[in-house]
Amino acid sequence: MNFVALLLGLGVERLLTHLFHLREFRWLDPVFDWLTDSLAGVSPTGAVLRVAALTAAIVLPVGLASVMLSGALYQIPYFALAVFVLLFSLGPRDLQIEADDYCAAVLKGDHDEVRQVTREMWEGDPDEDPETHIRCVQRAVYIQANNRIFAVVFWFVVLGPTGAWMFRVLDLLRRRLAFQYMRAEGETHNAAMIWAVRSLHGLLAWLPARLLIIGYALAGSFDSAISAWRGNFSAPRAEFFVVTNDLLDCVGSAAAVHQSNLDDDSGDEPVAAVRVAEAMGLVRRTLWWIWCPVIAILTLTDWLS
Repeated sequence: MNFVALLLGLGVERLLTHLFHLREFRWLDPVFDWLTDSLAGVSPTGAVLRVAALTAAIVLPVGLASVMLSGALYQIPYFALAVFVLLFSLGPRDLQIEADDYCAAVLKGDHDEVRQVTREMWEGDPDEDPETHIRCVQRAVYIQANNRIFAVVFWFVVLGPTGAWMFRVLDLLRRRLAFQYMRAEGETHNAAMIWAVRSLHGLLAWLPARLLIIGYALAGSFDSAISAWRGNFSAPRAEFFVVTNDLLDCVGSAAAVHQSNLDDDSGDEPVAAVRVAEAMGLVRRTLWWIWCPVIAILTLTDWLS
């Protein structure tokens, strides 16, 4: 039933773009801000425990509802709950719409709109160098695909609505911190809080990210993707959640076959649009050509419910 709910949720999502603003869950911002203030001076271990406790408290209602509707007599209510929770766990912003807006702004030469969309995707202000800027947006597409779509789908398949909502809560908190500290220039950052959130989020993102990397390879240039994955092993080791993002970026970039090159006649802006469109094309192929068929096969063979 989860697979049918997944297909319906992914399909219906494209028809409900006018409701996407509700997925921002702004009512959680005061709760996240309170947690940030309360963790000032707390050890990293204490921060992890408190972040986990708050996440569990927010996820608990969905978990209880899922358990209460798990019986055979409640299949239709459970199905409705699963679709509803999935719809509001994806995102919060629609990656395809943002990529389309970016490409349209680039082609029109609307630099203000380009900066605004890039800021949302990158969750920060990227470098102004044209080639670096293009790479930042590409990297954002490959990483945000996991944060907004694939990790949500993975945990929905594994744990149902509870798993999807659990990942979304942690990603909302991570996203809130990213924008909050980007605005708070010159202020001392709560290092323990940032590390705790990124670590817990990274733990949940780790496995779906590796499966997404395999999907990128299968949906794109397999040899280039595998070569990039192997090459990443020789790179200096960083914190595991940083390594995950680096892998998504390098393998995704290698798997996407660039059909254009930077030259004197093309200009930077058209190349930026083409590169981002290629990245989104890889994301779509991975979702519909690789992940969904595999999940369907696992469901039909009773490996998944």
